[in-house]
This record gives sequence, C-alpha cells and structure tokens, in this order.
Amino acid sequence: MPQQLTNIVEDLKWRGALADSTPGAEDLLINDKITCYNGFDPTSDSLHIGNLLPLMCLARLQRYGHTPIAILGGGTGMIGDPSGRTDERSLLSIEDIDANGEKIRVQLEQFLDFDAKANPAQLINNADWLRKINYLDFLRDIGKNFTVNTMIRRDSVRSRMEREGEGISYTEFSYALLQAYDYLVLYEQENCNFQSGGTDQWGNILDGIDLIRRKHGNAPNGQSLAHGIVFPLITDSKGDKLGKSIGGAPALDPNKFSPYRLYQFFFNTDDADVIRYIKLFTWLGREEVQALEYDVEHRPAMRRPQRLLAREITKMIHGESELKRAETLTRALFRNEFNEIAEKDLEDVFLDSPVLTVSRAEIETRNLSIEKLAVNTGIARSLSDARRIARHGGMYLNGVRVEDATRLLSVRDLLPGKRIVLSRGRRERRMIRVL
Repeated sequence: MPQQLTNIVEDLKWRGALADSTPGAEDLLINDKITCYNGFDPTSDSLHIGNLLPLMCLARLQRYGHTPIAILGGGTGMIGDPSGRTDERSLLSIEDIDANGEKIRVQLEQFLDFDAKANPAQLINNADWLRKINYLDFLRDIGKNFTVNTMIRRDSVRSRMEREGEGISYTEFSYALLQAYDYLVLYEQENCNFQSGGTDQWGNILDGIDLIRRKHGNAPNGQSLAHGIVFPLITDSKGDKLGKSIGGAPALDPNKFSPYRLYQFFFNTDDADVIRYIKLFTWLGREEVQALEYDVEHRPAMRRPQRLLAREITKMIHGESELKRAETLTRALFRNEFNEIAEKDLEDVFLDSPVLTVSRAEIETRNLSIEKLAVNTGIARSLSDARRIARHGGMYLNGVRVEDATRLLSVRDLLPGKRIVLSRGRRERRMIRVL
C-alpha cells in the first residue's frame, strides 16, 4: 500500500491536484463517505494522457474509502463538449461511439477496482438515459431551469460566439443541459453527490449542482446536496498542454502509442516538471518524493526521478511485462545494441524519424558506401564531412564504430528484418529499410 496522507483533501492539495471545490465539499471528503463521478468522452477509441489526472483522482478517492463512478459519455458523445475547443466537433455514428466506449471501458478497469468489497467502482453509460429522452418533456422539466443569459457567459460558449464567421451550433450549445441532467440522474439513482472534472468543466458542474438544488432543495443544515471538485489544467514549464509538443496527447492504447514511446515520453520530462508529474500521476508518497526532489537538485544527470516517473506510469497503464520490454529496448538503444532489438521494436523507435529506403540490389552489387549513405540520410553534409565524422570516432553502423566511411556495404551489414541503423554520436540516428 503506497504512503497516504491524513485524508484525501490533504493528499490532493499536496499533489497539486485540487484547483477548486464547492463550499462544504472538503469537509464531506474528510468526514463522510461520498460517491463521485467523472465523465469520459468516447469520441475517440482511446483515453489519453490528459485523462490521467481525473483517473488518478477517482482512484485516490476510492483508496480513501469513497465510491467512484466512471461515466462513459455514450449519450453526450453524440453531441460533443464545446469546452476547450475552437471549432465544431465532427459527429460520430452511434455505432462508432459504442465501439469506442467498449475500448475505453477496458482502459478504465486498469485504474479502478470494480471488485472492492466496501466501495466498488461503477462504470455507467449515460446513453442508458440520454438516448431515451423525450424532447418536449426534457425542455419542460430540465430546459426551463436554465437561462440563455447564464449559458452564453460560459467561456466555452462565449469564445466560440466571438469567433467571426463560426459561432457555436445549437447542438453544442445544449451540451451543458445534458451534463447537468447526468448529475441529476446519478444523484437520484446512485446517490452520487460529487462530480469531478478539469477546470474547464467548472461551469458545467455548477449547472448540475444548481439543477439538483432546484429539484430537491438543500440539506437540512442549509448546505448543498451536491458538490464539485476540479483539477488544474496540466501544462509543462513552458505553458504548453501536456503532450502538445508531439502533436497531441499520447493515447493510452498500446496500438496507438506503444509502451516504449510512453516510457520515453515521461523519461524525457524536463527537470522543472518531473516532481509535479510524479505527485499527480503516481502513487509515490511524500518521503519518496522528497528524496527525488534532492536528486533533481543535486544529481540531475542521473535522471532517477524521470526513470521512476516513466516506470510507474508505464507499469500502471500497460503492466509489468510491457514495462520490462520498454526498459530492455531503452537499454539496448543506450548501448547501441541494435542486434538485440526486434524488427517491430526498431520500427517503433524510428516511428517519428526520417527513414530512408534503399534497394537490396544496391547492396548486393556493392554500389553503396557508408559515406554516401550518411549523406543521403542527412547524418553528414557531404562525403568529406562523413569521412571527417568517422575519423573522429563519431559514426556508427548498427552500433559499431565506423573506422572507414568509404567502405562499401554488404548483406552482412543488414540487421534482422532487413534494416540498417546509421548513427552520429549516440543521439542522432537514422534507420534504412532495405527492400
């Protein structure tokens, strides 16, 4: 069992995971057992790194004795949440939304304990009630509780309305009503009295709380019957959203973003961000984190905090065996032991790198030199530059130092899977496919 602080509120605050909460929410979290839900959007067939914080928050709540509910947005996903977007979503078919939901369901089970005796997690799809809504009844019973004046003041709506020539459709404008209705249904059917989400969901959460108040009043002590907690937007030290630098948040599906790439993603975390990410995304406790803070300050070159961060997250998402595979591949790359790397893994390593293709005949007939290959791959600027790099011991073929850049390649230079790896130093590498 990982180290715990005194209560869930102290834990979340120490980790920097609690951005805001409704009045009275913290007291309930400390002194009572609550049920909290968080929604997950099935407009993609995989969760991503941006979902890690809400997933970890639900898991932490469960470890402190509270009951988590993960909501699959099979109903709201048909509309699309405008929060955090500058354009209209492309609407998916019901078949695609349901297929995505099934894949996400498997990923949620890696974080939450659905078999716990005292407080098992629940997985519920809001399609169960939203797809059955009668439009006129919904307008009479739910829509009358919302004013357009309030809705257009929401950042997600106002920012879209201010974009010249675009605006926001009535479909996405109505999303807040559906999310508020979700909270009402869960309150009535599951005794769920907390909703969590990112800070961009604060307005939607408050709408749900207000709807419950309108339908059921307040508690006898005058306190609200329903509450909300929100997490901060996770950015790096440069202010960019987590994962933005690689073109989007890495998916948790290993077929979309491999365990090796996930390991490398977090292993390459900047020193300025690594402790914050460890607090947010792992179970490591206060004493362990303090030791890692010392490492960052006094021996950063060892990158021990980054290694632990990468290990913890890769193991949590993909399991022990995939973690070992990612670590084995990382070690092989560091040592330039390319003969130890399987063809599939080699392709994974060079997925985002320029790849050159040459013909096998060119090698069999001894018409391709290392220096020419270096120029063609961009490792060297010219043939003379390639010879200079090799002379100074900076060029490697399949991890072996090149003594003579003019040497002609032969079939004996091919790695398993008909590949060649040409390197300049230990970091600048190119893969060559031989067809």
